[in-house]
Amino acid sequence: MARLGIDIDCLKDVLRMEAPVRERVAEVFGKFEEARHTGLHLEKVNNARDDRLRTIRVDLSWRGVVLAPETGDSYTLLKVLGHDDAYRWAQRHRVSVNAANGRIEVRDLDAIEAALPEVTNEAQQTTDRLFDHVSDGDLERLGIDEQTRAFARELTRVEQLERARAFLPATQWDALYGLAAGMTPEEVWADIGGDVESTSYDTQDVDAAVARTPERVLLVDGPAELMHVFRQSFALWRIYLHPLQYQAAHSSFRGPARITGGPGTGKTVAALHRAKHLALQDDGQVLLTTFTSALASALRRDMMLLLETPEVAHRVAVHNVDQVAHRVFTERHGRPAILDKADEFAIWKRLAKRRSASFGEQFLYDEWRQVVLAQQITSAGAYLSAKRAGRGRKLAPQQRVQLWEIIWDFQQELQLADRWTHEMVCVEATRILNELPEKPYRHVIVDEAQDFSPMQWRFIRAAVAESPDDIFIAGDTHQRIYNYRPSLREVGINIGGRSTRLTLNYRTTAEILAWSLSMLHDVAIDDMNESLEKIAGCRSYVHGDPPTLRQFPTPYDEREALVGQIRTWLRAGVEPGEIAVAARSDILVRDAKELLQRQGVPVGSLVKQGTGNVVHVGTMHGMKGLEFRCVVVIGVGENQLPARSAVTPVEEDELAHAHDIQRERCVLFVACTRAREQLYVSWHGQPSPFISV
Repeated sequence: MARLGIDIDCLKDVLRMEAPVRERVAEVFGKFEEARHTGLHLEKVNNARDDRLRTIRVDLSWRGVVLAPETGDSYTLLKVLGHDDAYRWAQRHRVSVNAANGRIEVRDLDAIEAALPEVTNEAQQTTDRLFDHVSDGDLERLGIDEQTRAFARELTRVEQLERARAFLPATQWDALYGLAAGMTPEEVWADIGGDVESTSYDTQDVDAAVARTPERVLLVDGPAELMHVFRQSFALWRIYLHPLQYQAAHSSFRGPARITGGPGTGKTVAALHRAKHLALQDDGQVLLTTFTSALASALRRDMMLLLETPEVAHRVAVHNVDQVAHRVFTERHGRPAILDKADEFAIWKRLAKRRSASFGEQFLYDEWRQVVLAQQITSAGAYLSAKRAGRGRKLAPQQRVQLWEIIWDFQQELQLADRWTHEMVCVEATRILNELPEKPYRHVIVDEAQDFSPMQWRFIRAAVAESPDDIFIAGDTHQRIYNYRPSLREVGINIGGRSTRLTLNYRTTAEILAWSLSMLHDVAIDDMNESLEKIAGCRSYVHGDPPTLRQFPTPYDEREALVGQIRTWLRAGVEPGEIAVAARSDILVRDAKELLQRQGVPVGSLVKQGTGNVVHVGTMHGMKGLEFRCVVVIGVGENQLPARSAVTPVEEDELAHAHDIQRERCVLFVACTRAREQLYVSWHGQPSPFISV
């Protein structure tokens, strides 16, 4: 039976076509098996550079270009083009097998041969070459074949390499770009999909290479599945994965594993595919969890689209971590009476006054969570010897004694009143799970892992038995926007040797990404595993306009320009729902909403997605996990960012001050990297020290 695969570039093209053409493509290739035995046959191409390429008629105006096997019955649809363009494309291109990873590649031979004299002539004007620092042996081990290697050796500028992306084999171009960006050969080897030196591939066996390339070629089982693919304009991430994403999602690990990477590199995509892969194993319940209910709702929607069939969908539970902890608690104790923050502050204030202590409510609120609960402290002795690095205020021994008395009073009062906080619920749920012989989940997948507290991590560890493929973690500590800095090892999760790092950004233009990354230049950020996270090598291949940076003399001028910028985008055809406005403070968010409403701009809240085609306005924290075509970030002035109320004075605690500054920097970084195409940043007075103007 003839089997058809679809190349990712072809599917992108088809989904952009007019509906009648798209329907005709689906109809023709949906009957591909029948066509192979009737009059709808494949035609050879005269003067083809690759005699395995054939064309097939879609209608009078359109033809498909198909890679036909030398043996076997597996075919790959590479292009659907106008009649003459299809023949020209087939004459110029050749399919090959990458020697390093065994996957198929497509190259434009005519374009390479035409570009080589130009770069050679330019190279004669200088003795420096772009890849002088890389040996032929390293290039060969990275899968750079003889033709591409000869071309690369003549390059003198990165701009030449960027232009060559249109015609060089994609995997080889990725490897060259990584080297040009300063990555070591070892880092590039990992970036293109694992240990490329471990296996020898037959570069003549294209059929086997197609089967090894699921991130580029979708193999469909039967005409029904093919028709479904062509008729659904769903996100391509649900079909194709980068090799490194695919490897992380489909590998088997001896224990907990992790995937990291900068913004827009597809960590959540890998987590979703990991959940699907494990659900298909049918060896127990899968929990996909994240930090907030809004993010969980988005994951649930995408998970259902990815799974498609209810037979598999019921095996994956998608909830935020607090929801799961509350469910465990409620099954044992009934629904908890949750203490809200205002009432909790009142209790702390009253207890401190009773002990004649000078500690403020916010300090007590944080101390209890970040020291006592985070370190599982249950006695005065343990508290007196506990580490408090970065807590913002040094304490003498007598102060610790007094502070423990207040904390003890607080815990006893809540116990007597049977009142709980979310953190207490999580701790109690962990205790319950640790007593159970059978765990509720076989696999747990954690997204946005950088924002989980130690209490939540211990709950995750207790929710699944220690076994192969038990925990899969996706996160980026450069995007941490809350106070906790847990060590995975200290909460019982060992990811040693099982960590993958993504570097290719799929969301943001190279210009926006580069400007945003400059905020974190030379900033040392932990990786949650007692080491430092790297952001070097994070890149985007999509180019666009640089961010627009605007300085104004007064807040009034800044607000007026905000309205003007949004109207400019709307006039250019950008939908209101594709625009977001972010600010650091609730006051600025409120002012922006009211101003836009007065000017007749439809406005909605960031935290209430799905409220219609409106401009979404919210805090920088609220931008977490979202993306928009156009983003405005306002109030990025020296008196507004970092927010003074969120930063510990340096004279109180240097480490806490440094952590707070870093967190504020990351909050701005997160907000700016939500933009796909356009980023507008404004302030009045002097700019924030975080940005380069």
